[in-house]
Amino acid sequence: MRKVLVSFVITLVVVIAVAYGGWRSLQSYLDAPLNIEQSHIVMVEPGSSFGRVASQLAAEGVLERPDWFTFFIRLQKAGPLLKAGEYEVVEGVTPRSLVTQLIEGRSLSYKFTIIEGSTFNELRLSLQANSQIKQTLKDKTDAQVMSSLGLDEQHPEGMFLADTYQFQRGGTDLDLLRRAHSLLKSELDAAWKDKAEKLPYKDSYEALIMASIVEKETGLSTERPTIAGVFVRRMNKGMRLQTDPTVIYGMGDRYKGNIRRADLRRPTPYNTYTISGLPPTPIALVGREAIKAALHPVEGKWLYFVAKGDGSHQFSATLKQHNRAVKEYQLRRRNGYRSSPDQ
Repeated sequence: MRKVLVSFVITLVVVIAVAYGGWRSLQSYLDAPLNIEQSHIVMVEPGSSFGRVASQLAAEGVLERPDWFTFFIRLQKAGPLLKAGEYEVVEGVTPRSLVTQLIEGRSLSYKFTIIEGSTFNELRLSLQANSQIKQTLKDKTDAQVMSSLGLDEQHPEGMFLADTYQFQRGGTDLDLLRRAHSLLKSELDAAWKDKAEKLPYKDSYEALIMASIVEKETGLSTERPTIAGVFVRRMNKGMRLQTDPTVIYGMGDRYKGNIRRADLRRPTPYNTYTISGLPPTPIALVGREAIKAALHPVEGKWLYFVAKGDGSHQFSATLKQHNRAVKEYQLRRRNGYRSSPDQ
């Protein structure tokens, strides 16, 4: 019995020693930086397993001992926690930190910017040109796109907030538009609740229309509230807005970079030289500052403005002052904004 006991103890000690040595080796492996000299991109497709990821990284020379890697996953019971995405494996990362990165879903993200003052058509072209975005709307009409968003019969112009959005590779164009519309709605609703008094808008949509006009007329962000003030005063006085960007929008494909006198006289639903009040829809996509300007215009007496040629404008309270400003600034240029009602 003594010999059996001694043999058992020796065997147990050997097993413990081997297990301890194996454990130490595993911990050393998990905390040793991967043998890579530059970052490496790995795609984890939906439904992938850690074993598949380990095999992929091993085949690409990024991961040594994939069996130890997957053994650690089993010990942690982390298999179901793997998140799909595009991951960057950077120099200095360890197998342990890589597992954490994959579990937490810290995948690569990209940025997509909706430009202030751009149109919905330009937005769609930008989405289609982005190779990181999954295209689901390319062959759909504008009406079908809006229907996919649950916005049936709504005009798409102005309905998406101009901002920068982060997304992961494979995110869809529909999802990005849904986020942009949701953000537009929340920003507009919040601004409408805090609007200034005595504004000529029936509802927040009319404020959005004004914001789009301000966005297109403004070269300097600091001038947005002042320009909004000019247009609000014109509306309150019953004057026509007579702003060129609305004419251009109404011309559609007929616009070739120049507005003729005949274009100003040709009626369209958007020609504010021929219609009173606001056009029927926004004429561009707007950012937060344009919405804020439309709902908090600067008070004053200015009714006219003319572009100086450097992105800024000269504001005038009377037509006489405005005509002098036109002679000083606009007649030096071949083309420019009128932005003044004819009297």
